[in-house]
Amino acid sequence: MKFSEYLTEWLYGEDGYYATYKSIGKEGDFYTAVSTSKFFGGTIAKHIISLIDENFLEANATICEIGAHHGYFLADICEFLYTLRPKLLKSLNFVIIERFDNLQRQQACYFKESFGDTVQLTHYKSLKQLQCKNAFFIANEIFDAFPCELYFKGKTASVTTHHVAFDVDDVWVDQKAKKYAKDRGEIALGYEEFALEMANAAKKFEFMSFDYGEMTARPDFSLRIYTKHKVIPFFIPKDHKEFQPRKELFAKSDITYDVTFAHVKDAYEEAGVTFVELKAQMVALIDMGMLDLLEMLKENVDEKIYKQELEKAKILILPDFLGERFKMIRFRKES
Repeated sequence: MKFSEYLTEWLYGEDGYYATYKSIGKEGDFYTAVSTSKFFGGTIAKHIISLIDENFLEANATICEIGAHHGYFLADICEFLYTLRPKLLKSLNFVIIERFDNLQRQQACYFKESFGDTVQLTHYKSLKQLQCKNAFFIANEIFDAFPCELYFKGKTASVTTHHVAFDVDDVWVDQKAKKYAKDRGEIALGYEEFALEMANAAKKFEFMSFDYGEMTARPDFSLRIYTKHKVIPFFIPKDHKEFQPRKELFAKSDITYDVTFAHVKDAYEEAGVTFVELKAQMVALIDMGMLDLLEMLKENVDEKIYKQELEKAKILILPDFLGERFKMIRFRKES
């Protein structure tokens, strides 16, 4: 099979890694910005309010998270909207795009436990099912979860019983590799279709996503496996102390790669959507007012709670943690 098929089966097959509910954070295989601090979602809530005040978003716009998994991110956004502008919880429409039925049930249950009937949550399996006038789309670590092909000096990879061989000729992959000046590495699949689906889902929208990577392509393979907070390179030598057979890791651990944001940018521009900016997560969150939210917290809780939340928030913005490695990319479509 082609590597993209192997990767899709690893992550999204019937017994794939993301087909069932997974713990994220201390008890899981990795941390995310969402699992680190509620102020990640809080900062997005503050940004949504600014878009409404600027009249880019209407008070009855759709707020849509894509790839929510637990639903914590959108729930954090709702929680801060309640604190900052409570009437918006009644006027805005909250949507999650989630392909797996069991995860939809988990998310619906979490929202019910958190908000009762105050927040009405709607699920769709794909963006193709959504049609709205005005929207804000948000995603965290979604583009690194798209299938990809592995490319090495003109050849695309195939997989047989977990063994990778570069023995396939693929014109499309070869063209993309040359476009982004890669002689080896990952070539993502599906960005173009995803961008078109979003462009057709709303007449006017802003889309913001956070992920790790750079605008230009890495010069080598970045594919890696996360298991119990250990990072294992996909092409690790058999004599390395961290080596584990792929058969043992398959569908039981996360697998990911760095995003080439130039590819994301091109896909959206081809779909008629305007690229706005790419920023380090640290800069983006500070620009959107995270420090203002922390100052509000300081004025309303005791010092112990404030210091606890501050330490969590620091992980989001300090360069040595998530602040520099992760990037925010933003797009807009005008009606």
